[in-house]
This record gives sequence, C-alpha cells and structure tokens, in this order.
Amino acid sequence: MSTTTAPTVRHSRTGLAGQLSELGVEQNGVLLVHASMRAVGPVSGGVRAVVCALRDALGEHGTLVVPAFTPENSDTSSHYLDRVRGLGDRAREAVRASMPPFDPAMSAAPSMGRLAETVRLTEGAVRSEHPQTSFAALGPLAGGLVAQHRPDCHLGEDSPLARLYELRAQVLLLGTGFDTCTAFHLGEYRVPAPPCRSYRCVVTAEGRRQWWEYEDVALDDSDFAALGADFARADDGAAVRTGAVGSSTSRLFRFTDAVDFAARWLPSHRGAVPVQALCHAPG
Repeated sequence: MSTTTAPTVRHSRTGLAGQLSELGVEQNGVLLVHASMRAVGPVSGGVRAVVCALRDALGEHGTLVVPAFTPENSDTSSHYLDRVRGLGDRAREAVRASMPPFDPAMSAAPSMGRLAETVRLTEGAVRSEHPQTSFAALGPLAGGLVAQHRPDCHLGEDSPLARLYELRAQVLLLGTGFDTCTAFHLGEYRVPAPPCRSYRCVVTAEGRRQWWEYEDVALDDSDFAALGADFARADDGAAVRTGAVGSSTSRLFRFTDAVDFAARWLPSHRGAVPVQALCHAPG
C-alpha cells in the first residue's frame, strides 16, 4: 500500500502582497507589525520576501515599524526571571555579569521573532534608543517615529507608540494573537493614575557598562488576549478586519481604535488585580 504526501504550499512575495492589500493595508500608510513566520508558512525567498511583501503593500511612501525589544539586558524582566529560576546566588550573579549593555546599533532582539529582526537589520532601518523597548522602522517617516524615545518611558507618550497614534497608523497581527499587541500598552499609560514600578537594565554610560534603574508605568500584558477579544467584538466587529495572509489568519486594525478601546476597558476590568510581570516586552 502506497501513501501520498500532500504537497506543501509555498507562498510568494506577490501573493502575500496581494493578500495584505486585500486585507486593507493602506498604500503610503504607516504599519506596525507583530508577526509569526511559523503561522505564515513556507515562503519562496523566506522572511526577506515577507518583508518585501509588506513594503510592496505599503507602497513607495509607506513606513514599516516593528518592535525590537531587548529583555535580555534586564534583571527585572520575566525573561531573566525564567532564565535564573532555580539557580543559586553565585550562578545568578554570573548571569547578570554576562549581560551585554544595550547598543541600538548592535543589540539583537531575538525574542521579537525573525521578521522583526530582519526589518531591524535591513539597510536603511533606524531604531529608537530605549534600552529595553526600542522599535525599528523602514520608510520615509521612520526617523521621526523613532526619534526622542525617552529612556525612562517604555511605551508611553515619549515613545514611538505615541507617534504611531498621532499618525493614525495601522496594526497588523500577522499570524499572532492580541496578547502581542503593543498598542494596548499605550492605553495603560492613558488610564487615570496608572500604577508604576522599578525597572533595571544594563547600559553604557560614560564609556562604561553600568546598571541603570528607573521608574515607569507597570506594564502588564497578561489580560491582552481577553482585551483583544472584546475589542474584536465591539461594534459588531467593525474595527478589526480578519483574513488570510499566507497560511495564517491575520488581523488588521487602526492603532487609535486599539489604544482608545484599551484605555476604556482597562479601568473596569483590572480593578485591584495585582500587576503581573510583562511577558512580551522587557520588565
């Protein structure tokens, strides 16, 4: 008895660009992307072809933005806490001593995925200088978007997220869920009296590797999946468009809609629930 294996569908740059346009990606617009290449599936040309497809859909004057976060250089991040869980004091200190200081030109962002890293490394890309929650961007508005990212403001009014809000950017969840949606974090800054906490990371100051501690809004993405589900249902689903891109089910929506919804939703759903460590961005 013989068996036949179904051929693997391999997507093309042209096909992906067409799907992105059909989903509603705006020509000459600004697009923040969170992506799972595994969900997109095999693509001729690999991840670089996906970046090209995104830029094709955006057009010559469009701007592509991705997170380039670095939890690897912080000892208050969930990444670090997972890494040292069960280790003794000496082993923990060895991990801390091995952490490289943040360098916007050189520091990799492996936890953000292959597409984000490819955008960051593409010729012409620029990156904001926050030592934990930087963003990388390509396109004519990239420089202004990432400029003046204040080092003690992760994802608030002095970050690229506020600039994306002003530009009425779109957000594309390319095969990912709402739990990765950084737009919701700007909503956390816009609730009345948001709770704050301390953060610590390794930086270079005066030519030397140093630990730097600062206070900022206590970021918490533990309920973003529930927040996103309610956002997708609001107004009979008018705010969120869903469609196939490659093998993935992807979602597209306006950045302002997501932030405004989060700012309304969070105060009534969190209440006195203790703040959790940030999962998808450094803490």
